[in-house]
Amino acid sequence: MADRSDHLLAEDLAVGAGILLVRLRDRLRVLGVDERVAKDVGDLAAHQYLVDRLRAERPDDAILSEEDEAGDPSATDRLDADRVWIVDPLDGTREFGEGRDDWAVHVALVEDHVPTAGAVTLPARETVLSTAAPPTLPRTDDGPLRIAVSRTRPPEIAESVAEQLGATLVPMGSAGVKVASVVLGLADVYLHAGGQKQWDNCAPVAVARSAGVVCTRLDGTPLRYNLAPLEIDDLLVCRPECESRVRAALGDGSRPDPAQG
Repeated sequence: MADRSDHLLAEDLAVGAGILLVRLRDRLRVLGVDERVAKDVGDLAAHQYLVDRLRAERPDDAILSEEDEAGDPSATDRLDADRVWIVDPLDGTREFGEGRDDWAVHVALVEDHVPTAGAVTLPARETVLSTAAPPTLPRTDDGPLRIAVSRTRPPEIAESVAEQLGATLVPMGSAGVKVASVVLGLADVYLHAGGQKQWDNCAPVAVARSAGVVCTRLDGTPLRYNLAPLEIDDLLVCRPECESRVRAALGDGSRPDPAQG
């Protein structure tokens, strides 16, 4: 199982990549680089930083990064590995390129298909969430539930649940930011259907679970990582006191994908 050094390394990596990205974006802005180019440059730079450090500090561990999506060349090695680091070097490339602050860096260690250490940083907000120091879930008032959704394409399932529960939709950027919003008490629920990749939510789930947040598939089955399919079809992240109401609203709206178990 992950030891203290793994938790601290996850945090240090996510913080380091975040600092790199903030400085890089500032330089690219001064140079007048187009936002479409900026997001690609940032993604690659953060990926290289994380991979280089992991290879140096955890040479026996496997790595899965968003940049490996084209064919996942490390699939054979990682599927046989006892420990695999799943990273999203820049979660929210659109927001990064647009100069917004709702983007994140994800770093997680997975053992036996479960994230055992992780960190999520929101560098432009100078916010760090890590299993090295599990966050305390803040208390919230008794107002309407707040559901975090994409600012550009809110999923129908979130709109349906919001309508049934009289909840408020709160638009924001990347998946990491949405999960972080539940951990930070800025939202109560985040649910997604329609497909994400393992790196989109692995580290956020590690951090959220350490804070006592419920994290499962929509049908309640466990989230599992380091599987051959890169996709995770659906996700529910919510405060524990909201779970029964949200599940009742979901009903049979989502069935498990056998590949994700």
